[in-house]
Amino acid sequence: MSEKIQQTVSHILSLVKTKPVAGIILGSGLGGLVKEISVEHSLGYSDIPNFPVSTVAGHQGKLIFGKLSGKNVVVMQGRFHFYEGYSMQEITFPVRVMKFLGIKNLFISNAAGGVNPAYQIGDLMIIRDHINLMPSNPLIGKNSESLGLRFPDMSEPYNKNIISRAKEIAERKNIRAHVGVYAAVSGPTFETQAEYRYIRTIGGDAVGMSTVPEAIVAVHMKLSCFAVSVITDLGGMEEQVPVSHLDVLKAAEEAEGKLTHIFKELISSLD
Repeated sequence: MSEKIQQTVSHILSLVKTKPVAGIILGSGLGGLVKEISVEHSLGYSDIPNFPVSTVAGHQGKLIFGKLSGKNVVVMQGRFHFYEGYSMQEITFPVRVMKFLGIKNLFISNAAGGVNPAYQIGDLMIIRDHINLMPSNPLIGKNSESLGLRFPDMSEPYNKNIISRAKEIAERKNIRAHVGVYAAVSGPTFETQAEYRYIRTIGGDAVGMSTVPEAIVAVHMKLSCFAVSVITDLGGMEEQVPVSHLDVLKAAEEAEGKLTHIFKELISSLD
């Protein structure tokens, strides 16, 4: 993996000279944040050595370099998922590449189903912790000490200081933003009613099919990590409404402005 990382980083550095301080991963229907970026370089995933390619609607498949709130950032406009058939190592490969490109902070967004009865479609959930219900872990296999420790501590996977700043921003801008626990499942099926109830019973507030592998690798590589879910559907409620991927994309796009406000202010406060 180290050789592949270096090969990919060398290719990108031959095209891009700016050093990003933050990496951003945009989830389903949330690619519009790119409109707020002063774009300097845009690389298609298919043109980057060793990069997977997004296969899901709502994921553009571009690695974008530019300025957001005056800071150099690198943005994944579209991510990879376990259900696409990629390994956990392939899903998280871009996080490792971004680390070697110079980022110190990783910001993640996703579309998620709310299982907390207090949540409404269009709300944001700032992730304070997660439950990994995926059938694998990106750190399984031989560990390279150059990338991180064999047994990384996961007592604070999401940066508490950034969470506090995000809560303050949301309150000031009158954005409905909860702080909760994200449960990650493999997908690609949406959950059954029994599964929604199970996730709520074990402490989950929202459920989705991403984010946790990237967060684990961020911790492994000592990156500060912050993640937000856009609640695009509700599960396990008394009156259950069938959900489709189009519904998720539509709800995510409608709530995207709220996420953009928070990300822009958080990025502006980075050193």
